[in-house]
Amino acid sequence: MNHEKFVVPPSGYLGVVVTIVTLALGILLFVLFPNSVPAIVIGIFLCLLTIFMIVGLLVVNPNESAVLVLFGKYSGTIVRNGFFWVNPFYVRKKISLRARNLNADPIKVNDKLGNPIMIGIVLVWKVKDTFKAAFEVDDYLQFVDIQSEAAIRKLAGHYPYDNFDDEQRETTLRSGGEEVNHILEQELTERLQMAGIQVIEARISYLAYSSEIASAMLQRQQATAIVAARHKIVEGAVSMVEMALDMLSERQVVTLDDERKAAMVTNLMVVLTSDKAASPVVNAGTLYH
Repeated sequence: MNHEKFVVPPSGYLGVVVTIVTLALGILLFVLFPNSVPAIVIGIFLCLLTIFMIVGLLVVNPNESAVLVLFGKYSGTIVRNGFFWVNPFYVRKKISLRARNLNADPIKVNDKLGNPIMIGIVLVWKVKDTFKAAFEVDDYLQFVDIQSEAAIRKLAGHYPYDNFDDEQRETTLRSGGEEVNHILEQELTERLQMAGIQVIEARISYLAYSSEIASAMLQRQQATAIVAARHKIVEGAVSMVEMALDMLSERQVVTLDDERKAAMVTNLMVVLTSDKAASPVVNAGTLYH
């Protein structure tokens, strides 16, 4: 037997009726035949049988299962909720079928480039196969914890934290979004299926550089942002200067030779690209004096 089998045992209310009857018969024998040894023996047997049968009463709550094992042999799993009466010799192991959350604490790992980062995930899972959860692994709860950490380390080793040079060139942990989460779900599904675990959802919940390089990486991010902003500013300034020269030429406001154009371009570029307000200087002479 290496697969899950569902069973539906008799109702527990029937077991309650039988135990009450056996107990009542045992007490009645004591009362009616107090001096009869056979009656006393039978009464004791009925009382012990009642206690034995009470052990077989079992309650299965909603979204809960009970795995039944008889002398080392798997007999089946009860997944229907209710009150049942089973063989008292059954070893019963209850397994919850409810969805569970695993909020893994951030751990330190190395990304694809070898940078130490802190990464944590949120995993939503539930038991799908009670046979595998009970017998294929020693402790399925601990198995989920350990395999989740292993999946995190493998995922981090396949992707860099970020790509400063070209964000569109390669999928990264920070910008991968749904693609990275999908790969994480696939990895966890492959690892946990042997324990009968169904992965409902897995997402990165925490992602940051490790403390020893966080400051340096923050400066690098700031420098990258400044360079990108300056590139946009210069690109816009060149377009504005070109537009200004074209409009002056079209409207014949002033005729500029190459030297005056160069001076005008210099002044406009300084004004447009400077991060501080420009201070105007009034030239009372000419450009050549």
